[in-house]
Amino acid sequence: MKIKLMILFLFIAVNFSFSKETSTDRSIGDTIPDFQAMDDSGNLWKSQEHTGEKALVVYFYPVAMTGGCTKQACAYRDHKSDLEEAGASVVGISGDDVKNLEYFKEANNLNFTLLSDSEGKIAETFGVPTRDGGSIEREIDGKKVTLKRNLTTSRWTFIIDKNNKLVYKNTEVKAAMDSEEVLEFIKNM
Repeated sequence: MKIKLMILFLFIAVNFSFSKETSTDRSIGDTIPDFQAMDDSGNLWKSQEHTGEKALVVYFYPVAMTGGCTKQACAYRDHKSDLEEAGASVVGISGDDVKNLEYFKEANNLNFTLLSDSEGKIAETFGVPTRDGGSIEREIDGKKVTLKRNLTTSRWTFIIDKNNKLVYKNTEVKAAMDSEEVLEFIKNM
C-alpha cells in the first residue's frame, strides 16, 4: 500500500511539474512560436510569412458580427495605414468559422486578415482564455444567417517584434480604443 501511495504521489508531482513547465502564459520578452490558421478567404495563413520585417499585431476578439468586435475591427481598419507607416501589420483572430469571417470582413470593409482559430490552438499558444462557442443570427444580403463558432476567445492583444519576441500584451482591452493604444505603443518602440 505504501508503495502504491508513493507511486501515486510521484505521478502527481511529475504531472504538476510538467504542466507548470509547459504553461502557455506569455510574458514580455518571450519568443512566440510560429502558428498558422485558415484566413477569411479559406487560405492557409502562416505567421512566419508575416514576421521578421515588421511588427505583427495579433488581436483576439470574441465573436464576429457583434458590437464590440465590430468597433474594434473597424478601428483597426481605420488605422491600417498609420500602423503600416509605423512598421506593423495586423491580424485578428477568433473562434469563428471561415465563412463568418468572410461575412464580417465584407460587411465592414475590413482591410486586414482575419484568422479562424476554431480549435483554439492559437489562443492556447498565446495563453488566451477560451470558453464554449455558440451561435448568433444576423441578416446578410437580406437573408437570416446563423453564424456558429466552436469557441469564444477573450479579448486580448499582443505585439510581436521583428525578432519574434513578445513586446506588448494587453489582457484588459477596450475594444474601441485598442488600435489607438497599439499604434501609440508601436510609434514609441
